[in-house]
Amino acid sequence: MAQNNQGIQHLLQAEKKASEKVAEARKRKQRRLKQAKEEAQAEIERIHKEKDANFRAVESATLGDKDKMAAQIDLETRRKLHEMDILVGNNKEGVVQQLLSLVYNIKPEMHPNARPEKLGA
Repeated sequence: MAQNNQGIQHLLQAEKKASEKVAEARKRKQRRLKQAKEEAQAEIERIHKEKDANFRAVESATLGDKDKMAAQIDLETRRKLHEMDILVGNNKEGVVQQLLSLVYNIKPEMHPNARPEKLGA
């Protein structure tokens, strides 16, 4: 019976050691998973910062070009408006005279399709 108890004690100790090893393996696995998750998160942050920096560089280059183009367009618009103002000043009197002559010099004529007999009735 004593030997039977020793066998049982031995089995219980072996089971305890096995459960301790399993628990330790689970802890190691949890630590590795946590470390892998932290490394992945750090990698994601690094990539995010890199992409954000690239985006900012492209954005600033594009907006710089956009501002430059807007200034160039504004300058060209002002130049063309100035040219138009000069042309209006040079041609204004002639156009007014031409319009007035068209308004005052009316030559009444009968329409070619008009029938005189219907007009008198």
